[in-house]
Amino acid sequence: MMTFNILPVNTALRQQIIDKIDNLTKPKGSLGRLEELALKICLVQQTLTPELRSPHNVLFAADHGVIEEGVSVSPKEVTWQQLGHFSKGGAGINFLCEQHGFKLVLVDAGVDYDIPAGRGIIDKKVRKSTRNFRHEAAMTPDEFDLCLRRGAEVMDEIHATTDCNIISFGEMGSGNTSASSMWMHLFTGIPLEQCIGAGAGLDNAGIRHKYNVLSASLDGYKGDGSVESKMAWFGGYEMVMAVGAMLRAAELGMIIIVDGFIMTSCILAASKLCPAVLDYAIFGHQGDESGHKLMLEALGVKALLHLDLRLGEGSGAVCAYPIIESAIRMITRMDTFAQVSVTKYF
Repeated sequence: MMTFNILPVNTALRQQIIDKIDNLTKPKGSLGRLEELALKICLVQQTLTPELRSPHNVLFAADHGVIEEGVSVSPKEVTWQQLGHFSKGGAGINFLCEQHGFKLVLVDAGVDYDIPAGRGIIDKKVRKSTRNFRHEAAMTPDEFDLCLRRGAEVMDEIHATTDCNIISFGEMGSGNTSASSMWMHLFTGIPLEQCIGAGAGLDNAGIRHKYNVLSASLDGYKGDGSVESKMAWFGGYEMVMAVGAMLRAAELGMIIIVDGFIMTSCILAASKLCPAVLDYAIFGHQGDESGHKLMLEALGVKALLHLDLRLGEGSGAVCAYPIIESAIRMITRMDTFAQVSVTKYF
């Protein structure tokens, strides 16, 4: 399997950064989480004068075989239809990326459709949809490894052709909340029932059916119990590709803004492969999917926003960007008490 060499963030500068933040012209701690963000980003970038450059949002799309079990209200064709919609510029993530200065990168990881060439969609397709994990592994070990590699390749291309140092990830794929619920349960130990929500809009009966399908799928697992096996058995191509991209981004020293429920399950899985990836992650948004709050708590993190979004696509991460930008402006634009004639008043 592909491996990554992610170094834990060097904390040698920590006290110098804290001293600079504490001596800005404000009461100590008065800018709250902006101060926490500035500290984290300074440590990642190993500087007291951090900067954000060329933000990108990479959206991976793929279909899931488990949708055949009726676990989603979204028909499979919505995946390729929306991917085409994204390429034309009229979807939710498009206006958010435009508003906040993000470059949107679209990747076909495993859509069950032949996407026409010339639409600006990167072809990394592994297969037309994963298999139905109710009956067999969603992907083979070779496909799992290929997804990691192709996700890393996307990051390598962005890194080689732009000066991007902050990245967010989104997804599109009917059925991927089911896969995410399975990863959440397997990697946190939270009871499966608490990991399952409405997805794209299931009613109570639909949620109960979804639980029954996922519970039976769990009983049918025949893997070796490793993290890689569990990810491959229940995951999606777009999800494993996002994991590969996240791990490569951390390896390259980039800031990762984590989106909602599905991308949080991806960074959770990534952390089981390389725990240090969390040093590079900022959690943008707590979504409306019922298990998301529990997953964030299991990770010991707190999202910047809670807007009840459940769109996916990277929308919550992109919405959080201005707050991250404010943290950078705080530490780079504010004066210190030593620079101006203001008495230190705390």
